[in-house]
Amino acid sequence: MKSTLFFAALLLGVATAVSAQTVPTEGYRIEGRIRGLRDTTAVLAHYFGHSQYIPKDTARIDGAGRFVFSGKSLPGGLYMVIGPKNKRLELILFGDSAATDKPLVMPRFSFETDTTSLVAKMTVSGSPDNEAFYAYQQQMLTFGNEAQGIELQMRFRSDQVSKISLRREMTELQRKARIYQQQFLVKNSTPVVSKLLSMMGDPTVPAAPKKANGKVDSTFQYRYYKAHYWDNIDFGDERLVRTPIFQRKIDRYLQELTAPVVDSLITSADLIVNKARANREVLSYAIWYITSQYERPRLMGTDGLFVHMAENYYLSGVMPAADPATVDNIRKRVETIKPLLIGKSFPALAVSDTLRQPIDLKQVNADYTVLFFYDPTCTHCRASIPTLAQFAQDSTAKGVQFCAIAVDNSPDAWQKFIREFGIQRWVNGYDFTFRTDYRRQYDVIKTPTVYVLDKDRTIIARALPAEQVADFIQFRRRKK
Repeated sequence: MKSTLFFAALLLGVATAVSAQTVPTEGYRIEGRIRGLRDTTAVLAHYFGHSQYIPKDTARIDGAGRFVFSGKSLPGGLYMVIGPKNKRLELILFGDSAATDKPLVMPRFSFETDTTSLVAKMTVSGSPDNEAFYAYQQQMLTFGNEAQGIELQMRFRSDQVSKISLRREMTELQRKARIYQQQFLVKNSTPVVSKLLSMMGDPTVPAAPKKANGKVDSTFQYRYYKAHYWDNIDFGDERLVRTPIFQRKIDRYLQELTAPVVDSLITSADLIVNKARANREVLSYAIWYITSQYERPRLMGTDGLFVHMAENYYLSGVMPAADPATVDNIRKRVETIKPLLIGKSFPALAVSDTLRQPIDLKQVNADYTVLFFYDPTCTHCRASIPTLAQFAQDSTAKGVQFCAIAVDNSPDAWQKFIREFGIQRWVNGYDFTFRTDYRRQYDVIKTPTVYVLDKDRTIIARALPAEQVADFIQFRRRKK
């Protein structure tokens, strides 16, 4: 999927769910012309969330920039046309209502634009939704250009009087844009465009009330915004999963409106899933997307949400679209991750030291233990170990025990690594029986993999970059 988008978001409003008995009265036909493109191929695809798309049709662009997509039917959603040039254009293509008790009417319309100004020069014939949408887009483009002009002046004006005047101009422009948006939705929009723009927008937050003591409730706006965040999302419309809107909404709700702790994330994720039960496809997407994002999350320690999603929705049978192989893989992943979550006691190590004596972490007397799983030939491991070795020699590492465990099957390479990087004083471990499955038992998918344990051998960090170990331990000490 490395092709470049040159225009995106074609909303094809066919039925929400097409039953086996429902047959379109006519197939779809989308005629396009993009002046400036010639003799190439275009692909029609719908979004699957924000970051993926599924191709549905192809068309040849002729020497005049004309092309036609045609066929029997298309599932409703936001579509994009993918071509060789780095151009992107949003276009809503909407057919009939989503009534499943009527024959489907596939979209049949045409549009024309130019690569020099895709939005400003867009014209559409046969689609009232697009006429309204592009009237909106073109006006918002005008507002945007005016705002850029004001911002440019503000960067080059140094006197305070000019800056104050320009800020007033920007405030007035923003006021005009808000009024236009409000009036457009009431007077000029169509039901389809209104629904789309409403889903993209944010809830309107009223002024914060005062408490009994006369002070303004400083948390009201956040609480109101979060409580009404999903008001304009139609969870019963499966076309939602074929737009970028739902994924973006989920991301913001979990990443910006939810505290980054597992219990809070679980509460928010369950709320989304419960709302998504209104439609099978929406439910499947919500469960799949949240689960996939938190198997290896961006924020350390939040993979407990993955375990929750897996156990409560995949392994319990709630997930509608899960084949046995997927469920089995998820079950195995949970078996690996669950014992290694932050807050769990680190499992026993089945390794020995350089004298072939078993290593028992319970015998380690330290405030913190750093476990460094590595491959002696791994380039990243060799680049990371000097940082840890330097930290180990620093006075700030007092009370920290370092334990390096080689995961390869070469005792000679292990011994050479220890000597080369001068870590003889560390606890150096190796499995001379070659029976340890590091991937399954300790989630060592890549090397190096670093864990940090507290004095009770409780996991307080996992998958931590070696370069961040010193800062992490100092941060923990300051918190005490």
